Amino acid sequence: MHHEESPGPRPSRRAVLAGATAATAAASLAAGGSTVHAAVRPSAADRERLRALIARMSPEQKVGELFVMRVYGHSATAPDPADVALNQKEIGVANAAELIAKYHVGGIIYFSWAHNTRDPYQIAELSNGIQRAGLGRATPVPLLIATDQEHGAVARIGAPATLLPGAMALGAHASRSDARAAARVAGAELAAMGIRQDYAPVADVNVNPANPVIGVRSFGSDPQAVARLVAAQVQGYQRAGVAATAKHFPGHGDTSTDSHYGLPLITHSAEEWERLDAPPFKAAIAAGIDSIMTAHILFPALDPADDPATLSRPILTGILREKLGYDGVVVTDSLGMAGVRQKYGDARVPVLALKAGVDQLLNPPDLPVAWNAVLKALRDGEISEQRIDASLLRILELKYRRGLFDDPYVTRQDVDRTVGTRAHRATADRIAERTTTLLVNERKLLPLSRRRQRNVLVTGVDPAAPTGTGGPPTAVLATALTELGFTATGLSTGTGTKPDPTQAAIDAAVAAARGRDAVVVLTYNVTRPKDSGAPSQRALVTALAGTGVPVVHLALRNPYDIAQLTGTGLGASLTGYCWTDVDLRAAARVIAGRASPSGRLPVPVPRADDPAQVLYPLGHGLSY
Repeated sequence: MHHEESPGPRPSRRAVLAGATAATAAASLAAGGSTVHAAVRPSAADRERLRALIARMSPEQKVGELFVMRVYGHSATAPDPADVALNQKEIGVANAAELIAKYHVGGIIYFSWAHNTRDPYQIAELSNGIQRAGLGRATPVPLLIATDQEHGAVARIGAPATLLPGAMALGAHASRSDARAAARVAGAELAAMGIRQDYAPVADVNVNPANPVIGVRSFGSDPQAVARLVAAQVQGYQRAGVAATAKHFPGHGDTSTDSHYGLPLITHSAEEWERLDAPPFKAAIAAGIDSIMTAHILFPALDPADDPATLSRPILTGILREKLGYDGVVVTDSLGMAGVRQKYGDARVPVLALKAGVDQLLNPPDLPVAWNAVLKALRDGEISEQRIDASLLRILELKYRRGLFDDPYVTRQDVDRTVGTRAHRATADRIAERTTTLLVNERKLLPLSRRRQRNVLVTGVDPAAPTGTGGPPTAVLATALTELGFTATGLSTGTGTKPDPTQAAIDAAVAAARGRDAVVVLTYNVTRPKDSGAPSQRALVTALAGTGVPVVHLALRNPYDIAQLTGTGLGASLTGYCWTDVDLRAAARVIAGRASPSGRLPVPVPRADDPAQVLYPLGHGLSY
């Protein structure tokens, strides 16, 4: 952060709506910004001012306001040379400020791979730079900055920000208060860094164990339980000042295809959709959700046309708007995903999405092509100005509710007071401790005893941390057990991707296990033999059990791993639903007996040899 704190006037909402100048915006920043981002409902007079603001926009600015775009770099004006080159190659601009000036985009999405999220201070300054660019335009409008901070397996911002258990972990405890508290912590930290829209919570009901894209990102397989937790998280995020986004409408939970790489087909009937997929979205709407994200899926029972839901007027307007009564912001899933690009070119997709009922167009692969296509459709009359203005009013009202017209800026003090605080980390640890699920405990192997089983080997796979901060899991778990009074050593066998672990790694783990009092072995995605080291992970568990040393198994991600490990000789099995440090520390406390496992399966685990049969039912979980 580089700006100095100094006293000075801040513009009122009315001043910004009347046409704040760059100088006024700078004065707001100098004044120190706001530390409270509670929702403010626009009055009838303010709504008229928003309409007047729309009327002052040029066609180019109106079209730009519909787009939420990626941009490379840690700074809005001075990114690293490599990021400048990427921006020029993909967008034709050097940085975020130029992107905003040229295309008038209404939002920016942050990604770690786009180098937007180095640390909280940098993120806050990037957000401030983006807002300066937005309010420096002839018609000043603040930007809505968004990211995918689901927590668990999908997160863009790592430590020192607080990392919390993901959806399926929360589903294992099924506590609405914990889900709400997790979202409140997450939302407060995002708001302190200038991010006012989170693409969470996931409202998909994961009824397909083979789902390659949702899985542990879902709260579970029970529609009513998922609905309760979705509503709780909507409340938590939005009370903290961040727009929540329920995704992926009309429901992405029953597919074996990843829409990043293909176009999934959902075969549910209309009645099954009502029973299985709809409840979480209905609960989100009832809770006052600010935005809903579309799914790039085919759903013939809801729309027989061969178009993904993102481009379906029967689904987005007929069902979401008219049947469910939702009048908030509808945002597409990324328009760079294969699921929405297979049938139409990149110029037609955004036009068709708007005609279907979308408001925000997220991350098109080629912004100049998409932007010019929408502008042409507006000028040619294919899309009416009235239709565009309806989306703009929803978007601007959302920005208003999230305080962006009042004060879009954040400060170093906001970050210090909020991000990664001791209280937030303690909340994360407390919630995580209640999610670890014990599936198997032969002869009461767990909890391990510091007297009889002090010398412990922690081995197995080490997938990279979702945010790039924390890990590796074997080392984190070994350190946590050592801090709890054990003598624990970590030994990695690889990342778990094909062909890990190798036979040499298995042999090394077996050698290290001999003479130990117990072994804790970590697995990852054993349920997916085609794209992982699943067979060799099973071989590792079998070989470790063959040493005669008691084996404790911990599934780092999918609770379904245990189905592939029956008959290996393991003595106990737990699942933690994610491999971030907070989940691993919680698992260590359960293994050591400092906490009793209280998680219960939020999904049933089918048998590996006969998936039609259930190995462990929904709600299964052991305690001490």
